Amino acid sequence: MDRLAPTRRPPGRPVGYQRWRELLFLHWTVPAATLRPLVPRRLAIDEYEGQAFVGLVPFRMEGVRQAWMPERAALDFLETNVRTYVHLDGEHPGVYFFSLDAASRLAVWVARAAWALPYFFARMEMTLGEGGTEYRLERRSGTRPGLHVRYRPGEPLGPSAPGSLEFFLLERYFLYAERGGLLRGQVHHMPYPAQRASVVELHEDLIASAGLSHPDTAPLAHYAPGVDVEIFPLVRVPG
Repeated sequence: MDRLAPTRRPPGRPVGYQRWRELLFLHWTVPAATLRPLVPRRLAIDEYEGQAFVGLVPFRMEGVRQAWMPERAALDFLETNVRTYVHLDGEHPGVYFFSLDAASRLAVWVARAAWALPYFFARMEMTLGEGGTEYRLERRSGTRPGLHVRYRPGEPLGPSAPGSLEFFLLERYFLYAERGGLLRGQVHHMPYPAQRASVVELHEDLIASAGLSHPDTAPLAHYAPGVDVEIFPLVRVPG
């Protein structure tokens, strides 16, 4: 599988811009069989050395806007996603989202309508201090699952090397969604300036809310201070 091709900027003009900041990547290994019923049939579960993963990624969004909008009209808000990794017939490795929580009702509405993504409105708070970062989330619908995590960024790792676990988990540029068939979107940004991270405290039930068993092991944790992102349009996948 060509995992470098998705990192290259696609032709054409982006339809939007975003800045992703203060990203915490938490990952657990899970049996691929538990993911299979939750992922569209046409997509294969992507594995690294025989292991499948579920990820939980809280971060901050800045400058979220359509390409035609001025920067002064852009949105800033917190967001958290629960996801796994997939590919289509051995090509286009990407992300499939089980949920995305955002602290902006407008962003939730636009993303659901235009991108067919499972967004939810949540009350969220992020505090940066000398002792690390604290992030809180409570979804304002359904069973109101939440997240409370405290963490500290650690040793710089730099851009992830192709073939490494960090590259597999972090460097994802395609996303998939379903609406009357399979859709694929693409983003472009510079490689993440990855760092290790240490989790001081973690309480969450977002993964269970997605239909998966709650992980009983400590997560693999990475951090990135941020990247500037170009958003390209959704396309319908033939077939």
